[in-house]
Amino acid sequence: MKQARQLAFALSMVMLAPMAWGQAEDNVTQVFDDVTDRAREMAASDYEDNPITLPEPLRDIDYDVYRSIRFNRESALWNDDGNLYSVQLFHPGFLFNSPVKINLVEDGEIRHLPFQKAFFRYDDEAAPLAEHDLTGAGYAGLRLHYPLNTEEYHDEFLVFQGASYFRMVGRQQGYGLSARGLAIDTASPGGEEFPAFREFWLFKPDPESTQMQIVALLDSPSVAGAYRFTVHPGADVKIDVEARLFARETVEKLGIAPLTSMFFHGDARPYKADDFRPQVHDSEGLLVLNQANEWVWRPLSNPRNLSISRLQGENPRGFGLVQRDRDFDNYLDLEARYDKRPSHWIVPQGDWGAGSVELVEIPSDSETNDNIVSFWVPEDSLEAGEERTYRYRMSTFDAHPPNQELAHVIRTRQGWAAIPGQSDPPPRSHRQFVVDFQGDALATLDESHPVEAWVTASNGETEQIQVQRLPDGKTWRASFRLHPEDDTPVDLRMGLTLRNETLSETWNYVWNPNEIR
Repeated sequence: MKQARQLAFALSMVMLAPMAWGQAEDNVTQVFDDVTDRAREMAASDYEDNPITLPEPLRDIDYDVYRSIRFNRESALWNDDGNLYSVQLFHPGFLFNSPVKINLVEDGEIRHLPFQKAFFRYDDEAAPLAEHDLTGAGYAGLRLHYPLNTEEYHDEFLVFQGASYFRMVGRQQGYGLSARGLAIDTASPGGEEFPAFREFWLFKPDPESTQMQIVALLDSPSVAGAYRFTVHPGADVKIDVEARLFARETVEKLGIAPLTSMFFHGDARPYKADDFRPQVHDSEGLLVLNQANEWVWRPLSNPRNLSISRLQGENPRGFGLVQRDRDFDNYLDLEARYDKRPSHWIVPQGDWGAGSVELVEIPSDSETNDNIVSFWVPEDSLEAGEERTYRYRMSTFDAHPPNQELAHVIRTRQGWAAIPGQSDPPPRSHRQFVVDFQGDALATLDESHPVEAWVTASNGETEQIQVQRLPDGKTWRASFRLHPEDDTPVDLRMGLTLRNETLSETWNYVWNPNEIR
């Protein structure tokens, strides 16, 4: 019965009527609806692992072999048709041993794209693979190219590769953080489940079209799903996402619009790293715009122990991981160029209900580890047999999303709240916090203006709250001292006001006294 359903689905996929471009939207909708039906049926059946198995010669190749396999640019899909878009493919093997199926939708007709060895060059250590039969290997993923930075060259700007991961960059940016289709039970005692995109449908755009459509099928032991991505490249790349989810098993912790990044060391860290570089991170903070129109900035950290924090609310207006510092001198890394890493912003569409933006910070001893995860967690678990749809727009930006007008945090520093030379200093858990703000709301103020800081702490005491304008005339510093209670973590919040008018975003930080031990 299951094979019959799959055959019927396959036939419906290839028998679409040829379309005029005025019918393109209807065509995408039809495919998306068909993939939705398939995901619904999959969720009603037992989970089956990816049926594609790698040919034997690819099963144990190492990094050196894999990096010697290169896609032939001349073989890029749609490269000869005057299109703004072209598509290149990733070879399977090494870490990418669960290939995906690729389907092309051209002129209203769908055709499966089988693995073609001729698409690739097998150089150096990979040369022996050219002699093997690799039929049926599938592809490890895909990447889209577009004249993003100049008209003469099609830049790679969007990559789907590995589980449900995808990455994108805007103009003059370099890859950093990643997005995911879905997160399941991240940082939960039972372990995380990683859903994976199993199949893609790529819709060939009109030669002059600046928009492209992608449909994807997702599957995991707990959830199956159909995804539609509407891609808009430009200075900031925007993707409209619609995710239709079908629960095979109950999911207690569902992560919607997940972002994954790296924070090794930076401003807020209470101890120095043995590193010539002042900062090493793909993202430096979590930014949230809640339903009350409050902007909340949470600096990231590399904790000694796993840290999970939540910003609760209802129907968030936006959230994202941000690389706010764009100054090379604050990184000094000529290879990684952390100053060019993108920020990602998620804008929910429709009613997402009650829940929380969750931030997971994982201890890491290397910048090669993605140790930061953020996503929206609905208040209610996803029950077996339940269906849900989530829509959102995600976009790249540099330091600030375009609609943020309040003054923003540019630095968070902390240290021991002892006075130099003090004969009876306080415990090292007593901290001095210094937070610097910049923005149009502050830039024109004279130092005589009565700018004030409000500070709240979930426990302990704060004292010596001060606000001062720095010598550059545009930066304002808020500082205070914290006396925590025992070893209990402290949730801190602070902002700037002038005669009760809000001047800045809300700075929010969780201080754990155990971090200094």
